[in-house]
Parts: sequence; C-alpha cells; structure tokens
Amino acid sequence: MNLNNIRPAAGSTHSTKRIGRGQGSGKGGTAGKGHNGQQARAGYSQKIGFEGGQMPLQRRLPKFGFTNVNRKEYRAINIDTIQVLADTKNITEFTQEVLVQNGLAKKNEIVKILGRGELKSGVSISAHKFTKSAEEAIAKAGGKAITL
Repeated sequence: MNLNNIRPAAGSTHSTKRIGRGQGSGKGGTAGKGHNGQQARAGYSQKIGFEGGQMPLQRRLPKFGFTNVNRKEYRAINIDTIQVLADTKNITEFTQEVLVQNGLAKKNEIVKILGRGELKSGVSISAHKFTKSAEEAIAKAGGKAITL
C-alpha cells in the first residue's frame, strides 16, 4: 500500500446530487425547493427564532426582573480553604497575589472572605471584604484581617 493508491472503503462515499441540471436528473426544474414562496428565492436565510410569521416564543414570554448595572461580583473564599492552604503550603500571609497563584481568585476579582469552617493558624489575610464571622474567626486564631 502506498499513499498514491489509498482509497475510501467501498460504499462509504457517494457522489453529490447535482441539483438543477435538467428534468432527467430527478432534481431539475425547481431544484428541490418546491414551487415559489420565500424559501425558493435566492438569498433566503431564516432569522433565528422565526416561526413563519407567528409571534415568536421570545416575544410571547413577558420580560421580568431587573439587572443592576452597579452590581459588584465578589469571589467568595471560605476560611476552611485558607486553612487547607496554610497547612499544605505553609503560607502565613494571604495577599491577592498569593490567592491568584493558588488558583483561588483571578487577578482583577474582588475577594470576600466568608466564615465557613475553622481557622487554627494565625494568618494575616488581605481582602476587599470580610463577613463578621470570618473576622471573628481570624481574630480568635490570632491572625489579622486587612481590608483592601
């Protein structure tokens, strides 16, 4: 076997149906597009969600709710995840850079520390916000909560 005589398996490929090449081809005349109408015309493309003139679903459903343009999206990090990092990697100071390096937050995210879990080691944590329970847990463990 050489590259110049490789062929597809028998019956795996078919020649394409030639449309609009006379009545004898079986797809002559209207070229498989039926008789006149919008879809028979050149350049026809259906809009997404078009239902043939019927009121489309996305317009039948009511609009509701409201999006606050001033909403701040926080990356929530719990105390127990910080304790796991402190144990495994011996980190005592958690800054934004340390959180980014360990995959807990992205570079431009606003970080909020939440109070789930227990903190055993006294670590200093720099974040944009802290919950009351998180601040209490950090202080109780002998650490510092630094608000950025």
